[in-house]
Amino acid sequence: MNTYWGDIHNHCGITYGYGALDNALTAAKNQLDFCAVTGHAMWPDMHERTEETAFVVDFHNRGFKKLKDHWPEVRSAVADGNSEELVTFQAYEMHSSHYGDHHLVSPDDTLPLIYRSSPQELKDDCRCRSVTVAHHIGYTPGYRGINWDEFDESVTPLVEVCSKHGCAMNETAAYPYYHNMGPRDSRNTVYEGLRRGYHFGFTGSTDHHAGYPGSYGDGKMAVLTDKKDRESIWDAMINRRTYAVTGDRILCTFDINGFVMGSIVKPTSAPREIHYSVKACYPIDKIVIYKNLEPIHITEGLFLKPDKADTRFKVRVETGWGNNKDEPYRFTCTAHVDDGKILDIEPCFRGRSVLAPSAEEDDSQDEINKLDNRILSCQDNVAAWQCETFKNLSTLHPQTSAVILEIEGTPETTIRFDINGRTNSRTIGELMTAGFSGHMKPYHSQAYKVHTAVSASQYTVEKTFTDVNGAAGDFYHMEVSQLNGHWAYVTPVWFQ
Repeated sequence: MNTYWGDIHNHCGITYGYGALDNALTAAKNQLDFCAVTGHAMWPDMHERTEETAFVVDFHNRGFKKLKDHWPEVRSAVADGNSEELVTFQAYEMHSSHYGDHHLVSPDDTLPLIYRSSPQELKDDCRCRSVTVAHHIGYTPGYRGINWDEFDESVTPLVEVCSKHGCAMNETAAYPYYHNMGPRDSRNTVYEGLRRGYHFGFTGSTDHHAGYPGSYGDGKMAVLTDKKDRESIWDAMINRRTYAVTGDRILCTFDINGFVMGSIVKPTSAPREIHYSVKACYPIDKIVIYKNLEPIHITEGLFLKPDKADTRFKVRVETGWGNNKDEPYRFTCTAHVDDGKILDIEPCFRGRSVLAPSAEEDDSQDEINKLDNRILSCQDNVAAWQCETFKNLSTLHPQTSAVILEIEGTPETTIRFDINGRTNSRTIGELMTAGFSGHMKPYHSQAYKVHTAVSASQYTVEKTFTDVNGAAGDFYHMEVSQLNGHWAYVTPVWFQ
């Protein structure tokens, strides 16, 4: 099966949020295989309006009404956006203090906008094929975190592990919750749902609120299926052949006795042959296989060294920085390869970062993320791309964009970089020793960074091992971390 990348939970100006829907669909087409642009639709148990809650209640109600008034046009635009380049799904969101927030996703363009009090009622009454997806599950129970006591895996076969809100995998996972909705609560983690015996696929999404699906570093989901079309991707979703990444497109396979991620397998007495492969985008930190949430097999990245026989390498080119807060800065870039071949180019493009509206902002910013970020071409010996960036929000919140080149060659292969007219050449051997950076102007400048090259032995692992102590009720999953802090969380295989 192939791996396709998507974001089925993100927002724009169709409700509360910013950015035009057509800009959001264009951004998705430039770096994703599939997406759902999600409208905020309802909050059945929203708090009463008081002086303290007036802003929150009012902007939610305005957003809900906006989606209701324009739902036929929104649904039609999403339907028209479905193509060979980008597969689209219909979707909208229900907030809930009691159940936790969920969004309804459907492959059917006839999806009606209905109002109900629970995820099950939404799914049962929408008269279309649909699932609900639980998102930002890690908030406090009763405070829009997931309610595991009410969870129904037949209604909600997918759970969002990570997004712009943070990561809810477990209490010590990377990316804790720091949004004004509150901290991550250990009672509402993915691990807690697995302990209770539930079966669900892992997803990642951005939950971006300014019309930029797939914005790098906020979360994405992968699906495993044979074709890039609605029916094939939908089949992967409902059968849990999914996994989550925080940013980089870490390619993962994971199967036991041939049963792939998401499978529910009848237990037998046969030994369990566990096979996994990882193709990362940066040096691997760790790969951990868990059985019933306990580690049973670890690949330690410290022992993954460049091999003289390696003929594949990855080079990341990152652009941004500077002090342009309001207007984007345009980068136009090329990479020419001599005595080698460009195998692939991965986009890591960011939109201007917005998680939720504030009292100081208005909702008329349709062009906020009308950014011309795209791969222009990728041929055997030359790749070209352009992106628009902004000042970093803080020293911990980047607004840079990047691409990752995978190159076939040798340490003598030369790459010539041209970034807004600044030209530099390095061999892969030199880049494996040190990357380099440069600036566009003398002070507070936009800049670029060519990262240290990574050899295939540092980012590629494939192994098989056997567990002979299997029992009914066991489940296995995989987690992958890179040295740049990005993760992949792979859906379990269950023996039940």
